[in-house]
Amino acid sequence: MPPRGGKREPKGKKAKAAAANGNGVEEVTAQVGKIKIENNRSATGVLTSEKNSRDIKIELYSLTFFSQNLVNESTIELNFGRRYGLIGANGSGKSTFLKSLAAREAPIPEHIDIYLLNSEYPPTELSALKAVIADAEAELKRLEDQMEKIMEEDPESPLLDDIYERIDALDASTFEARAASILNGLGFSDERMRYATKDLSGGWRMRVALARALFVKPTLMLLDEPTNHLDLGACVWLEEYLAQYNRILLIISHSQDFLNNVCTNIIELTPKKQLQYYTGNYDTYIKTKSELEVNQMKAYDKQQDEIAHMKKFIASCGTYSNLVRQAKSRQKILDKMEADGLVEKVEKPRDFRFHFESAGPLPPPVLSFTEMSFAYDGNLKNAIYRDLDFGVDTESRIALVGPNGAGKSTLLKLMSGELSPTAGTISRHTHLKMVKYSQHSADQLDLTVSAIDYLRRVFPDRPQDMPYWRQQIGRFGLTGNSQLCPIEQLSDGQRARIVFCQLSLSVPNVLLFDEPTNALDIETIDSLAEAINEFEGGVVLVSHDFRLISQVAQQIWVCENGSMSLWEGSISEYKAALRKEVTKNMIKI
Repeated sequence: MPPRGGKREPKGKKAKAAAANGNGVEEVTAQVGKIKIENNRSATGVLTSEKNSRDIKIELYSLTFFSQNLVNESTIELNFGRRYGLIGANGSGKSTFLKSLAAREAPIPEHIDIYLLNSEYPPTELSALKAVIADAEAELKRLEDQMEKIMEEDPESPLLDDIYERIDALDASTFEARAASILNGLGFSDERMRYATKDLSGGWRMRVALARALFVKPTLMLLDEPTNHLDLGACVWLEEYLAQYNRILLIISHSQDFLNNVCTNIIELTPKKQLQYYTGNYDTYIKTKSELEVNQMKAYDKQQDEIAHMKKFIASCGTYSNLVRQAKSRQKILDKMEADGLVEKVEKPRDFRFHFESAGPLPPPVLSFTEMSFAYDGNLKNAIYRDLDFGVDTESRIALVGPNGAGKSTLLKLMSGELSPTAGTISRHTHLKMVKYSQHSADQLDLTVSAIDYLRRVFPDRPQDMPYWRQQIGRFGLTGNSQLCPIEQLSDGQRARIVFCQLSLSVPNVLLFDEPTNALDIETIDSLAEAINEFEGGVVLVSHDFRLISQVAQQIWVCENGSMSLWEGSISEYKAALRKEVTKNMIKI
């Protein structure tokens, strides 16, 4: 029994989610029918699940952002023990929806703790390991205070059993070992997990924030693209770990593999601003949706035939009294059908296809490394690569894989000329033109101008008329007002499309991609794979998306321990080898 006297929050008062949830979002106890506006976002909804239930059901939920309607009078239904994948087109509002839930703009009961992973752990003097442990200690204290409060107010509350179970599962005596195991699974070495978080890069601090969430196991865990900062090994580890998650998980991910291996349910944010629910993983969703659409089209065609037949009969009745009565009867049937709602025609989304313009092939050697070594500090004792002999030509389709820190992004910078070798040589064809998509390419856009104005400025030698630029950016799936509004109002996925358009207009011989899928939806990733396969030039790819690699790579090079080696098998065989390795010492949750 914990000591009494823990501080309580008055009911109905504002609390900081940074204290309760660790996500730095102001949290408000929502009420039925209440509207909250924050950061140009507003939401309404009515809680219909039981007050003490661990399930969440909110009806008539609507969400707007910058006066744009994202969800319209739909139902949020999240059941305890289920793992949901949230899918939808880039810019449809998935991330905004998660932020709305985390801020409790929907009337989520107070006893359901929420954690949203969408920002890095702050830079502090705490080590990564101590940071995770400190959050676990704070969570244990919160649960003990919550237990005491409930015991005073309602000793028979059904919530107590869950709190007892969570307190027992946290087990303070195992904090350090379990925190270290999670950090290790996310790619931290024993040395790195003892670095102060202020000395870690943003990507590593994002992993600290993810480790914190995995350790404390909130009732509602919201993850927005959690694999974006992970290497392939850490992605496999996270898949295995989340597949055991037994509370409520709502995750946005662009990886079909990840959704298939983690999720028990799929929620689609449809073009009609509705939340549509499907049982099963992503593959099951595709199959179920296809079957439903086939049945819907059959029903639509049948109903349209009936309507056409009745209208033809009514038109042919003339003024004969007995036929007029039949015509009126048919008209009443038509009116009733329309009042009840006609079967809608299935509207297939427009196929989104784009291509990268190419400067054409070049005779080899196009790009070659000869006994190349590189160290950031110039000291070969600290070399990331030693004595590399490696080449790229305009027919190459290469994927670079390996753990974070092995130097995959560094190798792309050496190829592009952003870095120079410490020893050895890198030779390039005199007419070689390379362009690179990096993880931070979209951050370099001018957010204050529109996509069209930005591209006009980058390519002043191109025609400057509006129809030309509308066509150019439209080929990459950015249409309508999205072409003209400030880039800051676009989603990350829409910004990525601007960068793809810029790469294409540069007309290169070789494309370099460093994690191009981070901000893309699944359909856009498939379009990217087609565009890469059709590109008449060389491609070198760094990605944690197994499916993209399987679609485009002809060679897989493993970067590790200062060297590179050709993987003789497929990417699925590489993933199987990683899974075998990462699950050896994996803890159960």
